[in-house]
Amino acid sequence: MIRKSDRPDDDFAAEVESHLEIEADEIAERESISRQEAMLRARRNFGNVGRTRERFYESNRRMWLDHLWRDLRFAVRQMRKSPLSTSTVVVSLALGIGACATVFSVLGPFMVRDLPFEEPERLVWVANSLGDGGSMSMVTSRTSNLRDFRELNKSFDGLTGYNAFFEHGSYNLVGESEPIRLVGVSVAHDFLDVLGVTPHLGRGFTAEEGDIGDLNAVVLSHGFWTRRFGADPTVVGSTINLAERQTKVIGVLPASFDFASIFSPRTRVDFLHPWPIDERTDRYGNTLSMIGRLKPGVTVEQAQADVDTMVAALEQQDPERWGLGGHVTTLQESVTGPFRSALLLLAGAAAMVMLIVCVNVTNLLLSRGPRRSSEMAVRSALGAPRGRLVRQLLIESLVVSLLGALGGSVLAFGATQFVANATGLGIPLLESVTVNNQVLLFATALAVLVALVVGTVPALQITQKGHATALQDLRRRGSSAGSASVRWREVLVVAEIALACILVVTGGLLLRSFQNVLDTDLGFQADEVAVWRLNSARSFETATEETNYFQQIAAEVAALPGVDAVGLIDATPLGRNRTWSVGAPGLTYEDGRGSFEIFPHIVDFGYLDTMGIDLLAGRTFTTADTEGAPDRIILNQTAARMVFNGEDALGRMMNCGRPDCEIVGIVADTRHVSLETEAGPQMYLPMTQRPDFGSLDLTVRSSLPADSLAGAVASAVHNIDPSMPATEYETLAHVVDRSMSARRFTLQVLVGFAFVALILAGMGIYSVLSYSVTERMREIGIRLALGETGAGLIRRVLGKTLTLAVIGLVVGTAGSIVVSRGLGSMLYDIQPTDPGTLTIMVVVLLGVAGLAGLLPALRAARTQAASVLWTT
Repeated sequence: MIRKSDRPDDDFAAEVESHLEIEADEIAERESISRQEAMLRARRNFGNVGRTRERFYESNRRMWLDHLWRDLRFAVRQMRKSPLSTSTVVVSLALGIGACATVFSVLGPFMVRDLPFEEPERLVWVANSLGDGGSMSMVTSRTSNLRDFRELNKSFDGLTGYNAFFEHGSYNLVGESEPIRLVGVSVAHDFLDVLGVTPHLGRGFTAEEGDIGDLNAVVLSHGFWTRRFGADPTVVGSTINLAERQTKVIGVLPASFDFASIFSPRTRVDFLHPWPIDERTDRYGNTLSMIGRLKPGVTVEQAQADVDTMVAALEQQDPERWGLGGHVTTLQESVTGPFRSALLLLAGAAAMVMLIVCVNVTNLLLSRGPRRSSEMAVRSALGAPRGRLVRQLLIESLVVSLLGALGGSVLAFGATQFVANATGLGIPLLESVTVNNQVLLFATALAVLVALVVGTVPALQITQKGHATALQDLRRRGSSAGSASVRWREVLVVAEIALACILVVTGGLLLRSFQNVLDTDLGFQADEVAVWRLNSARSFETATEETNYFQQIAAEVAALPGVDAVGLIDATPLGRNRTWSVGAPGLTYEDGRGSFEIFPHIVDFGYLDTMGIDLLAGRTFTTADTEGAPDRIILNQTAARMVFNGEDALGRMMNCGRPDCEIVGIVADTRHVSLETEAGPQMYLPMTQRPDFGSLDLTVRSSLPADSLAGAVASAVHNIDPSMPATEYETLAHVVDRSMSARRFTLQVLVGFAFVALILAGMGIYSVLSYSVTERMREIGIRLALGETGAGLIRRVLGKTLTLAVIGLVVGTAGSIVVSRGLGSMLYDIQPTDPGTLTIMVVVLLGVAGLAGLLPALRAARTQAASVLWTT
């Protein structure tokens, strides 16, 4: 007898060979010819084997498709029979798949897609130093470094850069309509060439335009070109009135390259303009962000060795040279690295939610096992093989999973739209987040994987009994699913609680961290303060004329009804980040240096009062602190302690860019870099003595809503200068809120995942106990008939529930401690093992578990013994 294989080709070949052998035997016997000749005649009689094979395959395909169609129809009927159970599973899967698809969309630009440049793997970031998360000036470089690196390097095809402090300047566009404030980025002339960006229209900058610098030519961003000029291609070659200069538009950037989204999230960039890389810009200090393109075959390590060699040679050539350094990393790492840990945390949380969903759905399917076992027993008795039954159950799981994927894709689409349109998150490439074909393919693949994972174990368990045994169970009403099945479901409940515990505790730690950040003393009063950026295109003969101009604007606004105070500063807190070197004569600081780095603030005499910054000693600036008066300075507490090594600083002299600056006041520390970064040393300089600013921020304190005040402020500004844009403003409270946006985003997503995990854990506990009560109804009836009370039943069920919950919490608490230790910088002023947070989260989980177990317990307690025993 020929053994059949499971493969169609083997089945067909075996069938044909068997038929030919039988016919050959008959021919040889009938016509008395040799066996070989009989086989040849049999093959001729059989005809074309290929056509027969095709007919065989076509028949198999039709049969397979017919079986598949019947299985799908049966699966739909089964879903319609239990709509509540099906809806629960679909919703659970939609939540899990939607969470994973959303995080996959957000992670795409970081982990999957490359930066939108030509051969982005060859692009590197050349930082002055690694920095400490504080001053940007420690990371940026002088333009002289770029000039020398270009000349001496052996590893780069090109080196370029841009002004890292561009966002604190602005340019007024004057035309037929109301003037508007634009943000432009100063870039080296070869910036687009090194990145490998081809303009959508026009061209990039030439070396001659780069040498001239200033606003002789601009390349518009695609977004600004679309908003302002309606995507008119004829704008290239025209001139615009920018900062009271006729500036030529030479090109438009492609839509794929949004400078702000990649290099400076939370800002707006309207155009690029050339920046001369020479002595003019070198005197600005460390203001350049440097980018390089490696030569083919050169590694980051080789480039780093090359930079180290150049730095050593330049230091030897000029030992007094400052601001010289170079640390090479890939551009992708530089752009996305600071946010990767938070996004990976969210990815891990989404995966954990998906695991909880899988556990929950598996438990639901196992709970339905006894009923489906009876059904499968009947079908098996009627001749259905076990493989056929397993396939049917897996198809049911697949249909439900695909429905969950559809719902999850809808949820992911809404979530990604919210993320992409969210302002102020400060995460690079976030605007490109969308549900694309890759995300849909990911959701579909995840649904198929989940169907196999959650469907295989229940399917095998449901079909494992022989049909005779299962039919005997069917005749015994009220039989349970067996101890093995119960143990499996209890293990899954424990796993579900443990996973939920990890998510809930992690979310609780981040929530406590966020609250600690909110409770941070800012050092200034952000409420009721609005900020307008002032940038004049006027040319001033003297610095005094320029400062008088801005003071006139401040005075005009201060006279408005409802305005309590007005101040001017070159950059409000939680914004600009720069440092100057200062020190006191005859004193040394760390490493024996005669100076240290300090944050400078250039302000008018009304700023400190407007911001509510406490004066601790001395006085604030007055109108007497003019250009001709002795140089005056105000220090914050930290700077006053550091400058004179803990001695009293008031009234003493120090070097603050100029020698012999008198310290006239000491004020409270303020958070300048971020709410989570210590105040650090800061100094305040009067703008009348230090007109070292490109633009100023007008801070206005008023009890009136900023919206109602905006029109009056704009009119007051236009009374002094009609060409000054004054319609854009921002409340200081919003600035503070925006500085926490990335932390808030991570917290909101993780807390959302934790909330879903709590719901799913509660559903898992409820479903297991509910089915357990149903299966044990005969036992419950007997216990009640023998005298057990309803209260006793409730204690028994709740005791079982809390036992499972405690085991899961022990495992989950240990896991949460391990996970929380990896949160690192995401925790603020709280320990990963904070006992208060652990206790609160454990109590919450116990409460959810107790509530989930109470409902089945009450149902069991209301059981009437007589009715149960009569029906069973």
